[in-house]
Amino acid sequence: MDRNDNRTMTDDSNGERPATNPFGSLKIDFGGANGSSPTAPGALGAAVSPPFGGIRLIDAEPSEAVAVPGGPTHGMDSGGRTYGKVLIIGSGPAGLTAAIYAARANLEPIVLAGSAPGGQLMLTSDVENYPGFPQGIDGPDMMTRFREQAERFGSRIVDVDVDRVDLSERPFRAWARGIEYRGESVIVATGASALWLDLESEQRLRGRGVSACATCDGFFFKGREIAVVGGGDSAMEEANYLTKYASKVHLLHRRDAFRASKIMIDRTYDNPKIDVHTNTAVEEVLGDANVEGLRLLDTESGDRRDMPIEGLFIAIGHRPNTDVFKDWLDVDEKGYLVPHRHTESRIPGVFISGDVVDHRYRQAVTAAGDGARAAIDAERWLESEGIAEASTATAW
Repeated sequence: MDRNDNRTMTDDSNGERPATNPFGSLKIDFGGANGSSPTAPGALGAAVSPPFGGIRLIDAEPSEAVAVPGGPTHGMDSGGRTYGKVLIIGSGPAGLTAAIYAARANLEPIVLAGSAPGGQLMLTSDVENYPGFPQGIDGPDMMTRFREQAERFGSRIVDVDVDRVDLSERPFRAWARGIEYRGESVIVATGASALWLDLESEQRLRGRGVSACATCDGFFFKGREIAVVGGGDSAMEEANYLTKYASKVHLLHRRDAFRASKIMIDRTYDNPKIDVHTNTAVEEVLGDANVEGLRLLDTESGDRRDMPIEGLFIAIGHRPNTDVFKDWLDVDEKGYLVPHRHTESRIPGVFISGDVVDHRYRQAVTAAGDGARAAIDAERWLESEGIAEASTATAW
């Protein structure tokens, strides 16, 4: 389709159905079908295992926690303390970094980690852009280390989803599985969930060639032919970014017009390494152990065809996990929490950090930095209220 025929649209989700939660009721097995470990791509065109090794997602009961390979697993609250000076909601890099800082400051943090703890890094087998790991590290292994470090300093971590909160007065309260937790301050670090196509094959191959983060995973597709799904600026930014690594990028959009800005549409069409396919929907991701291709549907003619590729990036947006806070905290037009000063929310004593507020960077390292900021801000606020002593483990 000629780019001059494209019209801008207002559907930010590319017309796809948003997934309620990228983890859903799934457990993660990083052993693969043959039990072998994933192998990172080699240099100089050496033969390598496909990206992400063997990760598979297995149906689990909704009440069952996701198992972290090599790390602690937890179920229902076993009756530990339910009060802390800081209540942290979320257990990705932001939440667990906040827990490390808060615990070292003797703030007795309780982390309500969710029934699928660890955040989106639990679906990433190789993390190579986080400082301190020159050989890279598995996402679940990384989050296990975060967790163990937080627990080492006294954080209490409970793998439960928060059903509702009451931020009307101190101590603030949160309920999870019928248990009330209380804190003199709250750090919200619930993150944002990528929107997916809601295909069984897509879920099965997440982390095995299917990704929602070009910045995180593009490196693994050097010299390979891949596809990006989406029609907004984010999709086109990711497609252009991925041309640094891939031999060819196919941009797939189920409609004949894009929501993206004209400058991004022009940049995409002008890039010789990008092929644009409009009126094209993904019906199935092909492959057993890893992505091998796509089954595509022409949304105008109804014709189907297969496209051989080795990687699929979904770029149809993110949904911040803010439902339980919308009646209490300010949110923007996309549902992200709005900071008022530094990490402060509009309610004194309630702080926000990580991807639940950041829809620009969405990186593990920026989320971790946000968690540290929120914990330091919470500590200073508690000191100003006479709740915490001024002898702390943090330095400023």
